[in-house]
Amino acid sequence: MIRAFSAYVRVVDGLNWAIGRVVMYGIFVMMGILLWSSISKTFFLPSLWTLEMAQFAMVAYYMLGGPYSIQLGSNVRMDLIYGEMSNRRKAWTDAITVLFLIFYLCVLLYGGMVSTSYSLGDFRGEPFGFFGTLFGSFVTGGTEGATEALGRLERSPTAWRPYLWPIKTIMIIGIFLMLLQAISELFKDILRLNGAWAEGKT
Repeated sequence: MIRAFSAYVRVVDGLNWAIGRVVMYGIFVMMGILLWSSISKTFFLPSLWTLEMAQFAMVAYYMLGGPYSIQLGSNVRMDLIYGEMSNRRKAWTDAITVLFLIFYLCVLLYGGMVSTSYSLGDFRGEPFGFFGTLFGSFVTGGTEGATEALGRLERSPTAWRPYLWPIKTIMIIGIFLMLLQAISELFKDILRLNGAWAEGKT
């Protein structure tokens, strides 16, 4: 069991560390978009896509960077109480409180999957979902029918009107990685309580 927990922690921490180190540069993407927004509004015609694209970049930045933040322990704690605890008591406290985080992330993941399914045209009353609807529309109406089904993909109500499924998919990936990282933190606490994990061990 200890070996399985340690192997899980190594794999998940390594994956989220690598993703986090790449995603951390997403701040420059967001800055570039906002810089172009300022330039285009000043010297050219204002771009319709800049504000919403910057919002999408920020969502991707904090959703995919969240697991890395959890791994580094950058989350907020009540150090007034927590800081005075012994290492064993900290491990017990973390092991209990991370269960609430895992539950919250499971609910969030379910909600994200429902929202993404909706954005792909999987509306209520359609048992086969988006792909069934697309295939059925192609069979009955040919290319025009399939195009009409594609037109049912959820779009933003703004002037730019981008499709929302790509950012919702990124959101699901980020929540799933955070869930994996939260489980990794739980396993680390269990290993600490068993004396099989030292601080700073990777």
